[in-house]
Parts: sequence; structure tokens; C-alpha cells
Amino acid sequence: MRSYEITHIVGFQETNLVGNVYFVHYFSWQGRCREMFLMEHAPDVLAEIHRDLKLFTIKCECEYFAELTAFQRLTIRMTLVDLTQTQLEFAFAYLDIDDQTGAEHLVARGRQRVACMRGTGTRVEPTRVPESLRRALEPYAEPHQSGNDLRTLAGRRAD
Repeated sequence: MRSYEITHIVGFQETNLVGNVYFVHYFSWQGRCREMFLMEHAPDVLAEIHRDLKLFTIKCECEYFAELTAFQRLTIRMTLVDLTQTQLEFAFAYLDIDDQTGAEHLVARGRQRVACMRGTGTRVEPTRVPESLRRALEPYAEPHQSGNDLRTLAGRRAD
């Protein structure tokens, strides 16, 4: 299974008074990873967002295993966990990269569920995940325990 990844170096502005990374930044990094994926692999979806497509984050979580401080280099890896007709769920792994050895250490992991909506202002309704986004995400899908592939799963479930 492939994962999409970005690299990030922690800055002072991301730390708190104690000197470690403030927890909300992990959520920000999830969003950044998702945005960079769209820019690189599904730029037409960005054009749809400028029209009437909305990608609402409806659930977001993060589990922390180690602290991070300023100037640590991270890799944030994103995989697709679930794809339904109108929703996506991503898993994120936050890895501290040792500059000397290149060794990776899992410092946190997270998940994010996104609903696709269309409309203007406060009037929105669920819409199908754009086909170009489905295709772009296929290589990043985690295998499902039931043995179903992405197309079978998305075609079987309705939100």
C-alpha cells in the first residue's frame, strides 16, 4: 500500500510555553497533507471547490505517542481508509525522522472523515465524491479486511 506524504520542519510558532508542539498543529498538518494531495493529484477538484464543492471535515482525531519540539523534521503520511459514495476517511501517521540515521519513529497517528457537499452559503447537500478524486486516491487505499476493493466498497454503500 502506498501512502501520500509531506515533510514538515516544526517551527517555534508551533510550540507552547513548555516547548513541545501544541496539539492543534497535528490537525493543521492533516489538513495541509490533504490539500497538497489535491494540488498534486486532483487539481480539477480544487477548481470545483472554487465553484460549489465543499469538503467538510466531520470527524478528526489524533493519538499522541511522543513529544515533538522545534526544528524536528517530520514526515506526515496519509492513506485512504474508507470511501463511500459521499465520504472519505483518511489515516495519518506522524513520523519523526532522525537526521543522523534516517530512522523513523511514530510520534502520533490520526484519522479524518470528510463529507463531500455541494451548494452555496448555508444551503448544502451531500454529493458524490468526484470521480477524478476517486481515481487519484485508489493507489493510496488501505486493503480492507473483508477483501473488498475500493470500487466494490464505494458501489455497495450509500451514505
